[in-house]
Amino acid sequence: MATGGAPFDALSSLDPETFTGESRAVISFLADYYRDVETYPVQPQALPGCLRALLPDVPPENGEPMEVILEEVRTHIVPALTHWQSPRFFAYFPMNASTAGFAGEMLSTGLNIVPFMRAASPAATELECAVVDWMGKLAGLPDRLLFSGSGGGVLHGSTCEAVVCTLAAARDRALSRLGDEGILRLVVYASDQSHCTFQKGARIVGIPRSNFRIISTTAASGYGLTADSVRDAVEADVASGLVPLYLCATVGTTGLGAVDPVRDLGELARNHGMWLHVDAAYAGSALICPEFQHHIDGVELAESVSMNPHKWFLTNMDCCCLWVASPAALTSALSTNPEYLTNVTEESAAGAGVVDYKDWQIALSRPFRAMKLWVVLRRYGGAGMRAYVRRHVEMARWFEQALEADGRFEVVAPTRFSLVTFRLRPRHEGDDDAVDGLNRRLLVAVNGSRRAFMTHFVVDGKFVIRMAVGGAMTQMRHVQDTWELVCEKAEEVGAVLK
Repeated sequence: MATGGAPFDALSSLDPETFTGESRAVISFLADYYRDVETYPVQPQALPGCLRALLPDVPPENGEPMEVILEEVRTHIVPALTHWQSPRFFAYFPMNASTAGFAGEMLSTGLNIVPFMRAASPAATELECAVVDWMGKLAGLPDRLLFSGSGGGVLHGSTCEAVVCTLAAARDRALSRLGDEGILRLVVYASDQSHCTFQKGARIVGIPRSNFRIISTTAASGYGLTADSVRDAVEADVASGLVPLYLCATVGTTGLGAVDPVRDLGELARNHGMWLHVDAAYAGSALICPEFQHHIDGVELAESVSMNPHKWFLTNMDCCCLWVASPAALTSALSTNPEYLTNVTEESAAGAGVVDYKDWQIALSRPFRAMKLWVVLRRYGGAGMRAYVRRHVEMARWFEQALEADGRFEVVAPTRFSLVTFRLRPRHEGDDDAVDGLNRRLLVAVNGSRRAFMTHFVVDGKFVIRMAVGGAMTQMRHVQDTWELVCEKAEEVGAVLK
């Protein structure tokens, strides 16, 4: 058999022997990468255009051997990557990977099916129905949101998609009684800590920008929404002839890890006929631990809940669980039934109870995500995943305690999960501008060392540094080393004890 470089290798592109050899080469490459990733600078020193200058202007006319391609990945691409799997990556939120997640992704990609409806791959649909129920039960969700009860779930690629789909469902439910012209009266509510995807999603489904309410939060409520603040906004809109449509409650906000009171907001939403969505994209993984389930007290009042196993549940990108109380509300807004997707079978004649996931999402095509999440759950189990989450929570609490013991720093918001928010304290009353500059320099110095990577947030006008613990390879020693780095750089930028 011809090796790489032959003009017509594409004509036997799934030859089993070639597949085995080249797959082993890729796995070996990745194993070396994970073995060495701790030694790489977390962020590269890569100027714009650095990779483009190394690539030819046109693709090759003849194929090249896999070893040549992998060598260019090693020499051209890896040096210009930000290493999200580095144990010293503490920016944004974690983006988990694992051996089981990779194995599940290999199976999904290798089988390469497109399970947009049950007839397109019955086992894939049924596995997805089972695995979203598994996840919901682990997280303590009520039967109302599960297939085993009266609800159901789907695996999307991201929370952004889940938000657009639930907004569309809420919109169509409201317009069925208001008429299409009523869209100009619909109002969406979220806090100033909610993810920006809710504003984007509202615009996509046609909600006027002027009808998106961003409700302020304060330190007094731990930067969570209060029912009173939402009620005031809702009642003012109702008095103006507007129609409250959709309310977002977040469990673990992006900036600070804040938690909105789900029960209070759920009762308010029910009283005003609003769709309550609970966004637990990051912190939803922690809900598998009983000690965190009080954060979703009242979730039985929600119309939908979402969380991302690809963040903190050892499931490689991409994977977002969305649960809904009324699958019919979702599919009514999203379903399409062209003749070319109609299958004349006994199953289609029966109809009832058949899930066609094309009607639960925006796109028609979709990957076999259920395989990936199923392998993770089978391989590590609930007990293993709880231990994994708790380890990161312990690391974050250690870092928080180190901050509290050092007079130069203050913790900005309580560390509820594994996100720590902190800053250097003002030296004197009224020098907030100066201390913001000091914290900016501190973050630049930490990240510039390439020995760790963090990001920032601004709350109450204050520049805040975020340290999100949750990497699959992160151990306590990495957190402790990063604390030493923060102290070292704080001294360099001129921070002194009060």
